[in-house]
Amino acid sequence: MTTAVDGRHLRTCPLCEAMCGLEIRVESGPQGPRVASIRGNRDDVWSHGHICPKGVSLGAIHEDADRIRRPLIKVNGRWREVDWDTAFRRCTELLTPVIAKYGMGAVTAYTGNPLAHSFSLARYAGVLLGMSGMPITYSPGTVDQWPKNLSSHLMYGGWWTFPVPDIERTDLLVIMGANPAASQGSLLAAPDVMGLINGIRKRGKVIVIDPVRTQTAAHADEWLPIVPGTDAALLLAIAHTLFAENLVHAGPHVDGVETMRGVAEQWPPERVSAATGIAADRIRRLARELAATEKSVVYGRIGLCNQEFGSLASWLVDVINILTGHFDTPGGAMFPLPAAWSITTQPLPGLEGGAPEFGRWHTRVRGAKEVLGQAPVSCMAEEIATPGDGQLKALITVAGNPVLSTPGGDKLDEVLPMLEAMISVDLWLNETTRHADVILPGLSPLEQPHHDDLILQFAIRSFANYSAPVFDPGDRPHEWEILIRLTGLCTGTPAEDVDVSAIDDGFFDYLAFTRGLDGAQLRKLYDGAGLTGGPERMLDLTLRTGPFGDQYGEKPGGLTLDQLKAHPNGIDFGPMVPRLPAVLGTPEQKIRLAPQYLLDDLPRLAARLERPAEPLVLVNRRHLRSNNSWLHNVPALMKGKDRCTLLMNPTDAARCGVAQDDIVTVKSSAGEIKVPVEVTDAITPGVVSMPHGWGHGRPGTRMSVANGSPGANTNALSPPTFIDEPSGNGVLNGIPVTVS
Repeated sequence: MTTAVDGRHLRTCPLCEAMCGLEIRVESGPQGPRVASIRGNRDDVWSHGHICPKGVSLGAIHEDADRIRRPLIKVNGRWREVDWDTAFRRCTELLTPVIAKYGMGAVTAYTGNPLAHSFSLARYAGVLLGMSGMPITYSPGTVDQWPKNLSSHLMYGGWWTFPVPDIERTDLLVIMGANPAASQGSLLAAPDVMGLINGIRKRGKVIVIDPVRTQTAAHADEWLPIVPGTDAALLLAIAHTLFAENLVHAGPHVDGVETMRGVAEQWPPERVSAATGIAADRIRRLARELAATEKSVVYGRIGLCNQEFGSLASWLVDVINILTGHFDTPGGAMFPLPAAWSITTQPLPGLEGGAPEFGRWHTRVRGAKEVLGQAPVSCMAEEIATPGDGQLKALITVAGNPVLSTPGGDKLDEVLPMLEAMISVDLWLNETTRHADVILPGLSPLEQPHHDDLILQFAIRSFANYSAPVFDPGDRPHEWEILIRLTGLCTGTPAEDVDVSAIDDGFFDYLAFTRGLDGAQLRKLYDGAGLTGGPERMLDLTLRTGPFGDQYGEKPGGLTLDQLKAHPNGIDFGPMVPRLPAVLGTPEQKIRLAPQYLLDDLPRLAARLERPAEPLVLVNRRHLRSNNSWLHNVPALMKGKDRCTLLMNPTDAARCGVAQDDIVTVKSSAGEIKVPVEVTDAITPGVVSMPHGWGHGRPGTRMSVANGSPGANTNALSPPTFIDEPSGNGVLNGIPVTVS
């Protein structure tokens, strides 16, 4: 049983990009210490007391009776709890023969979205992915933000160099394909996003461009419904207007303005109006508003990324901000300055400087090309199912549920039993991990420290905030130790015999080397301070060598982990500041406004304009009380009316002969599902909408609350080969469907 000190604990919520500061009260009872209450921490320098329903759920997550606390191994089809040594030995017994017989090409890993929010996993997933020898691994990146990684790599020379909207200071915010009221921000980390958006409305204007009148759109000054998948065409027409009316103010450090002028000339508003559903006059007025407002910015997110033209749309959002002069300036799109650098953002070998060298390898079955070291995650099922040299025989999943969260996940569900070995690092027996041979549970969020890693790269202010564990997990291994053991196992050492400290030290030495430091010398310093390894040592390195750090004594008074621990409410270093050209990783230290790799995709977009409109297309949506397939086992978050419904415009409902609350069959070329209908004018005609992450209730899972309200898996409707061609990102918005 875990223990905790009764009283008040300060904590940063690890569940989304809002990073809200929490005040957690712990009280002892007959069953030991428990979370008595959670509320927003008003003294938190970042969030100032803001909190959402997800943050309040952390106590329920920790205390969830379904959460796995001891390793599980499958014996004759039944789960058995075992000690850690037995579990690691079983991993060795499973994986070693597979590698000996088929080689490492038969082994892969899937790492889930929680990696971005976990203290251990965020910092150590790179050990498993980079040192294990697996030639191909998979992630939800290729159903989420890969187009943004691609466009940033090509434009700025950094695949995680994302400009974010300065919503604290802008006066005109145009939101495309994003719903911050539900997501709390995505590739945009800001406290109380809707409060900031309401502030913009008081001093200026907010426009939402989306096929659904989301909660964000309902709070905006104007909602412009758009035909899914045509955002890139709209943005090109805005660029056309900016050039045609001499409204371009691109500023310094930009190459390719004249190339962009020639491209935009071919896309007048009249050419795209019918396809987008937005009048040519309104497109021109939008361009003028953006150019004339001193502080304006366009923000595009997941609805732009996981569509048919995700790379073009993601690129063109930045193009418009640059052309209007609202780039790297307060109130526009700016580059965050994180207090600690993220290991995830390290340059990719062979792709430094934004080189468009993709397709360095292709997948075995489909021949899908590699982009930024990844292939579409939808390839994983066919690589397991298709016999031949290189067939996948073993899988390690880390905090992921691809059966519910990836295109064609229902097909993956069917083929996972074909594997000869499957190991999962996870807290729950869910729709994916039920197929595993071994489940190695990590710690609950309240049993480990916290300091955000990747999320700080998207934050509108530079800040740092360390959280100590609320509960003591005892001698149970942390996820970083588990990942190191699995890495050692892949390289030939039995998991139970892996020298965790040696691999950890080697990884630390490498990270120190990237900063021009001698890791072995630094480790002596840490050994003397009693910090002998793990993510806290790594965090201290990234803080001290960050922009506000003490640089190991070279800047007295600079930031260290000890200093941060002495400030339990965090340290705020201020808003974003201009960073050009220093932030650029291109050899010429210029923004590449018109990368040829993206220009080559424009003929595909042009052909889309000539394509007849589909009678109905499906788009995704989010909900404040959900987080992909997470949190559906929290009773408080599952209260209320059914959220897994199909939104449908009254015109389409009448045409299809369906009514409110009918159970309908939704079909695509990939599959079909049954779901209740919610008839509403909050969605444009010709479009229907489903939330993602549902489809619970499968045999062999241990998710009692989620299984009581299973919903339908919308990813069964996602054709695995329907992708954004430049990035390989799956298309989850704009899927042709029928409803009956």
